[in-house]
Amino acid sequence: MEKSYQITGMTCSACAGRIERTLNKLNGVDKANVNFAAEKLYVSFDDKNINESEIVSAIKKAGYNIAGKNAKSEIPAHKKLLIRFIISMIFTVPLLIISMGHMAGMPLPKIIDPMENPLNFAIIQLALTIPVMATGYMFYLKGIKNLFRLSPNMDSLIAVGTLSSVVYGIFAITKIKNGHEHMAMELYFESAAVILTLITLGKYLESLSKGKSSQAIKELMELSPKIATVRRGKKELQVKSELVQIGDTVIVKPGEKFPVDGTVTLGTTSVDESMLTGESMPVTKNVGDKVIGATVNKNGYIEYTAEKIGEDTAISQIIKLVEEAQGKKAPIARLADVISAYFVPAVILLAIIAAVGWKIAGESNDFCITIFISVLVIACPCALGLATPTAIMIATGQGAKNGILIKGGEVLENAHKINTVVFDKTGTITEGIPVVTDIKTNGINENDLLLYAAAAEKLSEHPLGDSIVKEANSRNITIPEAENFESISGMGIKAVVNGKQIIIGNEKMMNEYKIKDDFISQITTFANQGKTAVICAVDGKAAGIIAISDQIKETSRSAVSKLENKGINTVMLTGDNKQTALTIAGYAGIKNVIYEVLPEDKAAEIKKIQESGKITAMVGDGINDAPALAQSDVGIAIGSGTDIAIESADIVLMNGSLEGVNTAIKLSHATIRNIKQNLFWAFGYNILGIPIAMGLLHIFGGPLLNPMIAAAAMSLSSVSVLSNALRLRNFKADA
Repeated sequence: MEKSYQITGMTCSACAGRIERTLNKLNGVDKANVNFAAEKLYVSFDDKNINESEIVSAIKKAGYNIAGKNAKSEIPAHKKLLIRFIISMIFTVPLLIISMGHMAGMPLPKIIDPMENPLNFAIIQLALTIPVMATGYMFYLKGIKNLFRLSPNMDSLIAVGTLSSVVYGIFAITKIKNGHEHMAMELYFESAAVILTLITLGKYLESLSKGKSSQAIKELMELSPKIATVRRGKKELQVKSELVQIGDTVIVKPGEKFPVDGTVTLGTTSVDESMLTGESMPVTKNVGDKVIGATVNKNGYIEYTAEKIGEDTAISQIIKLVEEAQGKKAPIARLADVISAYFVPAVILLAIIAAVGWKIAGESNDFCITIFISVLVIACPCALGLATPTAIMIATGQGAKNGILIKGGEVLENAHKINTVVFDKTGTITEGIPVVTDIKTNGINENDLLLYAAAAEKLSEHPLGDSIVKEANSRNITIPEAENFESISGMGIKAVVNGKQIIIGNEKMMNEYKIKDDFISQITTFANQGKTAVICAVDGKAAGIIAISDQIKETSRSAVSKLENKGINTVMLTGDNKQTALTIAGYAGIKNVIYEVLPEDKAAEIKKIQESGKITAMVGDGINDAPALAQSDVGIAIGSGTDIAIESADIVLMNGSLEGVNTAIKLSHATIRNIKQNLFWAFGYNILGIPIAMGLLHIFGGPLLNPMIAAAAMSLSSVSVLSNALRLRNFKADA
């Protein structure tokens, strides 16, 4: 049995991994996958060995919840985090002024002046810190729980560090009350509040990039028409599309969308299937041909029998593929969590060793408690909250300057590992718009041939015809009005232009009107070049052919070349025929080609590449690319493509240039390197302070850790992190 659940309470991708590990240990669970971005769990299990309530119970025990029926009315996660951040700031700013302001010469009211009223000075800081801790309660809830489960993460580090600061502060308050007034200058309340506030800011920035996959799915659902026209008995009825039944006769007029999948029983037309196939050329449909829900009927009246409805339609299968592919993405282990898993237990152990060691050496309980808490306090790096979000903020800003929209830190972390880039053909490597490339004539000049062809095609509403009209306009040819226009589905058109009978179409059309075709060899040549040839006859004689092709983008070849020079393998994945695919791939410099792939199989092809050990990016622009974009390690959408592709992708190339693929990968390398450096600076000063906090200097007659030194270490680490992150502003895209 397979089930999916909406999960609430996850704060990072490590949470997703924890849920998976918890469920995969249960007897009867075959596999559990969590999509952190969509906050969705997919679990397959044997209902003979385990039931749903046991699975839900295990999720709750792990510290997470299943969203209820009213989940849609809940406040979005990013808004909750923004509220938490604002509340934290309201209390943290005055706390910083009170605790640090007097060091910079700022006067404080006598009632809270540390020289006049040290106890009040300490208590007001505690009072301002408690609301910040209450606002960030989730850090403690999850962090301490993970600590006791022996799987500490960043939340555990935050919980231990900030609690230590506050516990030490409360300990100091009791000392001040008993006459040790100098302890008023040894408080760390502001450290706890600043850490919580900064990390909440980081979580908020991270959450802004979440939820894109669910938005893509919503938009996919919107593609199918809401209302369908069906004939039941002798009546034509307007019904909701979801109420169409198998066997119903469905009526679709020109310009309308097909509500469900089925087979044509009456009429001929051309259908725009680009939302599924990515190919810009309409497909001719006759009686007996299959039609697909959500595609567009271009120019003919159609009746067809409904065969696939609801979840069985092609569009529903694409939605399912997108959900499954996103759900199967492995959670990315965050560097801070990985470090915390080792750092937290090591620090706690060192704090215990130091406290016990000094007790054995004959020191008082107060002294040992001070040592224990000092080690925990100095170990918690204030700059950790800045290390990742600042680098990501600057990197995404630099990406935007270069026409690249990057959706968050996880994307940057994955992008630097890419070693294979898979390209869709139409609209990605090519422009996605058919244009006239060649004109061959017989006894007529090119402009006259274009005049006749454009006049007839102006009435056809066919993309190939549109390209002929555009070519005529580009040559400033005045296009006359055509008369007696007639469209013959699957073959071509005919019309009278300036008194001449014009017939335009394929070889079948010429045979139908017994027109001798003198261009067979040329048509074959064009076909081998990936071009579509349209034959034009004037007054019963083949006067010329017009070759139409979807042209390769100017940047495609250079972008592919740069990727190959970096050692990144390139692949073209397309539903097009072998000859056209190989031709376009050859122009682009791509040696690996996968052709004649059905839309629903694209994600499976990506999965095959991944299973061979490749970290894969998929570049596409169509709705049919959405599952493959979701399945890939990094999905890259062309900004001129469909909204669905853009929402499903991790990176969007806003200007449509494939050069952006190289720039995105280069930027990700620079960002990950910067984050690693930031984490070093975030931890570096604090690690140096641990031996002093343990009393190393005191052994040789020196002082214990001076709170001013601890404060300076925290400030220096924050300044170092910010300065280092700002260096990303010097990033330059590939020339």
